[in-house]
Amino acid sequence: MVRPALRIGGGSAFFIDSAMAVPQLLGAGVDAIILDYLAEGAMGLMGRMKLADPASGYPTDFMDVHIGPFLPQIAAQRVKIISNAGAVNPAALAEALRAKIAALGLCLKVSCVDGDNLMHRLSDFADTRDMFTGAPFPQEGVTSANAYLGAFPIAEALARGADIVITGRVVDSALALGPLIHHFGWGPGDFAQLAGGTLAGHLIECGPQVTGGTFTDWRDVEGWANIGAPIAECYDDGSCLITKPEGTGGLVSVGTVAEQMLYEVSDPQAYFVPDVTCDFSTVTLEQAGEHRVLVKNASGYPPTDTLKACATWDDGWRAVVYQPIIGKDAPAKAAKQAEALFERGRLMLRGRNMADWRRTECVPIGGGEEVVAKLVVEHDEALGVQMFAREQFAAISAMAPGTSVSFGVQVQPCMSLICFLVPKTHVRARIDGDVFTMPDIVGFDPAMLVRPDVPSPSPPRGGSAILEELAFARSGEKGETINIGVIARLPENLPALRAALTEDAIKAWLPDLGDFRVSIYDLPGSYALNLVLDGALPGGLNASQRLDPAAKSIAQRMMRFPVAI
Repeated sequence: MVRPALRIGGGSAFFIDSAMAVPQLLGAGVDAIILDYLAEGAMGLMGRMKLADPASGYPTDFMDVHIGPFLPQIAAQRVKIISNAGAVNPAALAEALRAKIAALGLCLKVSCVDGDNLMHRLSDFADTRDMFTGAPFPQEGVTSANAYLGAFPIAEALARGADIVITGRVVDSALALGPLIHHFGWGPGDFAQLAGGTLAGHLIECGPQVTGGTFTDWRDVEGWANIGAPIAECYDDGSCLITKPEGTGGLVSVGTVAEQMLYEVSDPQAYFVPDVTCDFSTVTLEQAGEHRVLVKNASGYPPTDTLKACATWDDGWRAVVYQPIIGKDAPAKAAKQAEALFERGRLMLRGRNMADWRRTECVPIGGGEEVVAKLVVEHDEALGVQMFAREQFAAISAMAPGTSVSFGVQVQPCMSLICFLVPKTHVRARIDGDVFTMPDIVGFDPAMLVRPDVPSPSPPRGGSAILEELAFARSGEKGETINIGVIARLPENLPALRAALTEDAIKAWLPDLGDFRVSIYDLPGSYALNLVLDGALPGGLNASQRLDPAAKSIAQRMMRFPVAI
């Protein structure tokens, strides 16, 4: 029997996301709402909170902004809520939520999925190294350590009658895949359906990024002020239709959906999640109506026998300040002033018999006669960076003319990240304290992958275009890797794009990213390429001091890349 579609709304892309999405989705009558709160940086922040207060360790916005105010409506409409808002203390959030529901006199069952926390096992990983960089496991200062769980525990919690499921660290897409497994009865061997459900979750977990947010053709997107939260109408065969609530702003098109499909993806034919290995190269996208895109034909393979895990730790201290320097020769004045302030700090450190800076950096923002200098110093001791944060104000009267009052002064711990793999058999998922036996189907082998043919271009006829005229593009980061998804506007553009976007050409276009390796993947189903730049973001999101540590701008910098046609 074919079951009716399940309509899932994406209510949050991060823990301080908009307050407007959940009421939009409730008004649209969705069956379930997922809220993704966690990135690696958020885990470190929440872990630090829990170390300071064992009762904390989860974002308060779930109770105060996103879900708490709407509990009566959620109960009346019987909408399922699934969120990883539990962060490093899901049991505490679940208990607080139960208390609030009881105080309101509502009938909603809350379940907690955990077992991801590895903090009690840190000694087991003493010899572990980062899976990408080879860096050693931290010996002290660890603030969080979690394995990424999958969707089947969420599905089981729903099967036991949960109305709201709170999890710790799960893969983002599992928030949607869990209710799909429960609704359609998919099993652990239904790889194509599991891959399609994973893709549906991946498309909506970043909120309005799939409904027109951060889109290449931003001029075509109206209504940013009331941009629509995404809705995935999901079907029994693993396909889905991406749309948004009626009357909201934004745009749902093949371009917006394709950009999000490739966002933060490395090898699109080996997209690993705990429940399946996804192959997005076969996916097709079809405009099925205004603000309606049909997504189908995802392929799946068995999952691996490991889970990704991440640990964060505090590694010294950092101060960041922003200094406006205005007037003639502003960039030169900013550079000279930055070096003087760094040296001034060294003099003060030596005066206290303290070590030198671990790192200094000046990132100029702007140009011409208006520059904001982003100044960064790092030190082993908090006192060192606190002295700099205070002393840099002296520049307004002691150094470059045109210096104005600094703003955005921050002193904070330096957070570092290590990613590694743990065997699935070493992790025990739990539902409300009961151990859940995860599916034991594994067996992915890279030999299973059939790489698509590389499209062959016609001989150039002397014409050229810039990339923006031929393609949509979006970039993102994972660890020290940047990816750029490039989607041809017309199928006939793809061969020329493939011929032009070589490793040498990309490196020449982005020389400031340093020494990195380029891998290029083909997605013929959506007429797309995925450019993966390994090592292009040293330090990753948490440690990089670039103006754009999230690598959102890299695709924009590629827009004028020349393509022979």
